[in-house]
Amino acid sequence: MAATETTGKTTTKTAGTTPRATAAPLRWLRRNVVTLAGLATLAYLILPNAVVMVFSFNKPHGRFNYQWQQFSTDAWTDPCGVADLCGSLGLSLQIAVWATVGATVLGTMIAFALARYRFRARAGVNTLIFLPMAMPEVVMAASLATLFLNMGIQFGFWTILIAHIMFCLSFVVTAVKARVMSMDPRLEQAAQDLYASPVQTFLRVTLPIAAPGIASGALLSFALSFDDFIITNFNAGSTVTFPMFVWGSAQRGTPVQINVIGTAMFLVAVLCVLVGQMAGTRRQRSKK
Repeated sequence: MAATETTGKTTTKTAGTTPRATAAPLRWLRRNVVTLAGLATLAYLILPNAVVMVFSFNKPHGRFNYQWQQFSTDAWTDPCGVADLCGSLGLSLQIAVWATVGATVLGTMIAFALARYRFRARAGVNTLIFLPMAMPEVVMAASLATLFLNMGIQFGFWTILIAHIMFCLSFVVTAVKARVMSMDPRLEQAAQDLYASPVQTFLRVTLPIAAPGIASGALLSFALSFDDFIITNFNAGSTVTFPMFVWGSAQRGTPVQINVIGTAMFLVAVLCVLVGQMAGTRRQRSKK
């Protein structure tokens, strides 16, 4: 009887723990479903960059760098080995820098005007600012090309720069305006109560608070200008930027140096993000 009871107890205990063991992974999955979804999305976004990075060390036997053949660092030791590659890259960087400067300066002033002042055309200006963000790029590109043709402007560096400033302007205004509208006006009033001049108030109070929005708009403008193809293709004429060089090379044969440049740009962007995160973390710790 004792053995029977012991066996029965053992059986009962085993049957009771089986549902718990099954429910534990389900509970863990429910608690971490958002984290898992975020990691899966991040892996999906990084996968193309990982492929580009891997194939930057490839040594293809033909013109196209689409199949892995042999590990090599030749492209990294000679990134400008392809004709006109570094020239188009330097042109894209130059246009991106000037477009960022122009869009950031104009966009910051427009954002302050829209957030701080009331005037008759304010609603219309808000609508016009958001049009480049909502309009398809091919429509804007064709419209700008038609405008330049009607005005007799020769396509080249300046037409590309004007077009890039125009579509980057909206993103800067959006980023800076959101930051300005969240500012506490009492901080500026306190600076004025302490006998600060308007210039001192702007430089020491307003500008440092709005700096994160300005920086985010500038970085976004640089990225959008550097990799734009559609608007640039319509308004470039015979000028060849880096995205246009990549598009043309894809038809004749993709050199490995393109993967090298893409990998380098990706690593620089990641490094900038990490530096920004570390700076923000140190700033928060210093405040505590």
